[in-house]
Amino acid sequence: MGEGAIGWGGLAASLLLVGVAVALSVWRRLGLEATILWACARALGQLLLVGWALAALIDDDAPVALAWLWVVGMVLFAAITVRRRTPEVPGAFSLALAATSASAVLSLGVVFGLDVYDAVPRAIIPIAGMMVGNSIGGTVTASRRVIGELADNRAEVEARLALGLPWPEASRRFVRAAVRTALVGQIESTKAVGLVFLPGAMTGLILAGADPVDAVLVQAAVMFLILGCVATNAAIVGLGLTRRLFTEDHRLRPLARTEA
Repeated sequence: MGEGAIGWGGLAASLLLVGVAVALSVWRRLGLEATILWACARALGQLLLVGWALAALIDDDAPVALAWLWVVGMVLFAAITVRRRTPEVPGAFSLALAATSASAVLSLGVVFGLDVYDAVPRAIIPIAGMMVGNSIGGTVTASRRVIGELADNRAEVEARLALGLPWPEASRRFVRAAVRTALVGQIESTKAVGLVFLPGAMTGLILAGADPVDAVLVQAAVMFLILGCVATNAAIVGLGLTRRLFTEDHRLRPLARTEA
């Protein structure tokens, strides 16, 4: 067993913590016992399937093209996830696909184009996973908040339009607020990293025996890339979605909203 590995026994022992969560749910009558157990079972099954697949993909002899194909699959699945979480957003899939593709190209282009890491499957897949995975929340938030801001302030938007302002001017203030909301969570996480919590990449490297300073450098690069991806996604979704919410003659379309 390699350094940092916990083995099946350690995994089984960690289930005691799941037992605590289940016990608390029963004690406080939260009704979440089945949900907790299903979530853990599903997560374990998905991680095992991904782990077995990655074992073949990140092999030193594996073609790099397969790693890039995996990244394409990540981007597609992210767009599907955004569409499923934002049924009220028109064209959510295409918007999320465009935004996630752009942020993935940008972030991976920086990482591998500038030789921050070697473009090998062992680096491509996990880095792309962190970039794409962490940008989903920002994309969902930006989409919902654009809808919410324009719906909540419809009267003011329409008043601006009636005064002759084009839709970009009439909506700018509210779209800006939506994009800020989508970014603030990641910004606060970036500010708190290290002092309040140790992120996953850094923790994993330290547990695996890496030098803490090397782990810090890796984590800092990852956090900067994630922040850039979230910002890219929020900006693209904010602009693209807003355009779809107005007609060619600068009228605000009817807006549907769902509870978060």
